[in-house]
Amino acid sequence: MIDISIIVPLLNEAESLPELAAWIGRVMDSHGWRYEVIFVDDGSTDDSWQVIRGLAAQNPALRGISFRRNYGKSAALYCGFQQAQGQVVFTMDADLQDSPDEIPEMYRMVTEEGWDIVSGWKQHRQDNKLTKNLPSKLYNATARKITGIQLHDMNCGLKAYRQEVVKQVEVYGEMHRYIPYLAKNAGFTRITEKPVHHQKRKFGKSKFGMERFVNGFLDLLTLWFLGTFGKKPMHLFGFSGILMFLVGGVMAIWIIAAKLIHQAQGVRFRAVTDQPLFYLALVAVILGAMFFLAGFVGEMISRSSSERNNYNIREEI
Repeated sequence: MIDISIIVPLLNEAESLPELAAWIGRVMDSHGWRYEVIFVDDGSTDDSWQVIRGLAAQNPALRGISFRRNYGKSAALYCGFQQAQGQVVFTMDADLQDSPDEIPEMYRMVTEEGWDIVSGWKQHRQDNKLTKNLPSKLYNATARKITGIQLHDMNCGLKAYRQEVVKQVEVYGEMHRYIPYLAKNAGFTRITEKPVHHQKRKFGKSKFGMERFVNGFLDLLTLWFLGTFGKKPMHLFGFSGILMFLVGGVMAIWIIAAKLIHQAQGVRFRAVTDQPLFYLALVAVILGAMFFLAGFVGEMISRSSSERNNYNIREEI
């Protein structure tokens, strides 16, 4: 039985891998843990895969997966999760900014305190304040508001998971930022954080730019929508459609009724078709009907899904 699995997704980090592997090895050996390290090479164009092969030849606890091209961090984590055998599964970045010295305490929090996920919190970031710190704080504040998970650093690469979590959560697209939210939606609600030491990048440069915050926000909205309305789309589209249809219908009836009343009283009136509000009312009615029909289509798709009755069962007796 393996105690700890450590998954390290990487892209062009050949220089840092030997030091990271040695650092992890020292921490694991000092506690006598049975462990495995799974390096997932996400289509590197440098010598990263050759370095991994050399490290694996020296240490049987080290394994590697190599993608033919760059698929992204989510794909790397998904493949790593599939192969992980440890009771507690860790993820960390390969750039030496995440410290393996944090592993013992995070392991204890999972195994002894019973947390499903322990997320690292880089309280004192060693990144550029303008391009990383401030956008990260805004991004995390938005994530806390939408997900309801009170983590200060949702996107921290250093995390510890109970094995059951990574086996039941599917990571895809660029959803690696929101694994805690995916886990919460799957029923794993014991999520906490631990302040961790964050180090300056020693080799190379960051592979992520400012666009990750925009993409991250859009991914967050997608997850919120799927988690809230994924299996009941009519609750959103049907309600919105009925509301728009009623508002547009009431506006149209009011305009027509006002015209007829004025006409009957001999009062000067504007033709219905001369009033812009009438066309807005028609648009609202049409959009309301379309939204309602979209809800029906969504329900048909949801009921046809092969996963419509997939439920995470905790235990049976």
